Amino acid sequence: MAHSREHEMTLQAGLPVTTEGVHAPRGTAGLGWMSWLAIAIAVALLTFLIVNHFSAGAHEDSHGAAHAEPPPLWACGPFVALLLSIAILPLVPATMHWWESNRNRLIVALLCGSLALLYYLLVSGLGEVVTKLDHAVLGEYVPFIILLFSLYVISGGISLRGDLAARPGTNTAFLAAGGLMASFVGTTGAAMLLIRPLLQTNSQRRKVTHTVIFFIFIVCNCGGCLLPIGDPPLFLGYLRGVPFLWTFRLVGPWAFTCGALLVIYYLWERWAYGREAAADIARDETEREPLRMRGAVNLLWLLGVVLCVALVDPEKELRLIGVKPFPFLRELLMLGLVALSLKTTPGGVREANKFNYSAIFEVAALFIGIFIAMQIPIDILRIKGSELGLKQPWHFFWATGTLSSFLDNAPTYVVFFQTAESITEAAGHHAATPGVLGLVGGGALYENLLVAVSLGAVFMGANTYIGNGPNFMVKSIAEQSGIRMPSFFGYMLYSTLILIPLFVLVTLIFVR
Repeated sequence: MAHSREHEMTLQAGLPVTTEGVHAPRGTAGLGWMSWLAIAIAVALLTFLIVNHFSAGAHEDSHGAAHAEPPPLWACGPFVALLLSIAILPLVPATMHWWESNRNRLIVALLCGSLALLYYLLVSGLGEVVTKLDHAVLGEYVPFIILLFSLYVISGGISLRGDLAARPGTNTAFLAAGGLMASFVGTTGAAMLLIRPLLQTNSQRRKVTHTVIFFIFIVCNCGGCLLPIGDPPLFLGYLRGVPFLWTFRLVGPWAFTCGALLVIYYLWERWAYGREAAADIARDETEREPLRMRGAVNLLWLLGVVLCVALVDPEKELRLIGVKPFPFLRELLMLGLVALSLKTTPGGVREANKFNYSAIFEVAALFIGIFIAMQIPIDILRIKGSELGLKQPWHFFWATGTLSSFLDNAPTYVVFFQTAESITEAAGHHAATPGVLGLVGGGALYENLLVAVSLGAVFMGANTYIGNGPNFMVKSIAEQSGIRMPSFFGYMLYSTLILIPLFVLVTLIFVR
């Protein structure tokens, strides 16, 4: 089918499907024996890791220097291969349809992860393999995927529908609201919540492409840097010891970047609105429907997720109680909030959103391989990071941002976070001092380098469709609504002309 790629992306985003020939994702009843075997093996492995974690303390050396010498560069091959697969396979005609299957994505991810573990097995033995799995799976992957799963499922129970007058001020207000919401419900949650009413509001207009592009810039990326739940890279920083509220220090560059984009958009939108056909404007003014929200109870559960991340930290005592929470209490509480969301969401809301789990399954399938395979480059950076020639904050901003544009911004953030930490510790800083941030659980890094890495990963994920997960989802939704979106390189022309000069200003003002 000519539009099979767009249809699949629509299914993954949990969107309405109106074209014939597109089938809903299979439920568990359609799982074959190989799928059930894979699930059984995964459950057994996870059980073993949990038992080993509590009985042998395998996790305690996860941030230590596991090797006197770093792994060779060629050992990063599995990690590089996986990231290149994510970036290239969806764009190659010969592989794009094969890559649409979450099963095939999982096969590639597990293959790359297994090759990384094979290196540790041959060089350091089975004990090192278990240690790396403990750190990658229990220490980072499980908290990461449960947070995303919680935000995805709970926000999927909120339906916001309506058709307002598509005036420049209205559309700018949509983008401004999304840029604020993104930090508090995640870029994916804000994008999925607002893109439908925005497109419905603009359904009578013809010049809408620029609105979707700026929506990707602001809501899917730049707006999500004020809290760790805003964008996946920042949550990985939180898991690595960055205090929960530290990201509010990014409010300056957040306000400057989002504000500048909103001003540029408003001027562009004024120009575009003046060139719409009079008949289309008349239809837009008469065909209106007030905004209505269903499933508002899920806003309470979203607040609960934020409080879980902010207040329940296994490394700290619970406030007022004075007792450390047992491991994974935070994740269990978030899963409990998911259960409450599924129980309390009014009937028909998720069906109206055409909600399904395919998109989060895609993230889960890919990131299990990413978290395992990236242990090798992290070990290299832990030992050799101070020798890479990256010293100034602007080096980190542009290096992190450039890779985040074409690879996934979450693992890119981790790589340069580790580099910044190794540089800080090589300079003799191991605890908090002026200009040095002490990490929860031990370690330290220069705050100006952390600012640069954080902004580079979050902001420059907007440079391409593949820089951050929601980008391609929003593109697909817009195309299903009849909006002609630019090609991969056509979109880059917009981002190069609009974002790159803005990021130069961010460098001069905030990342010197």
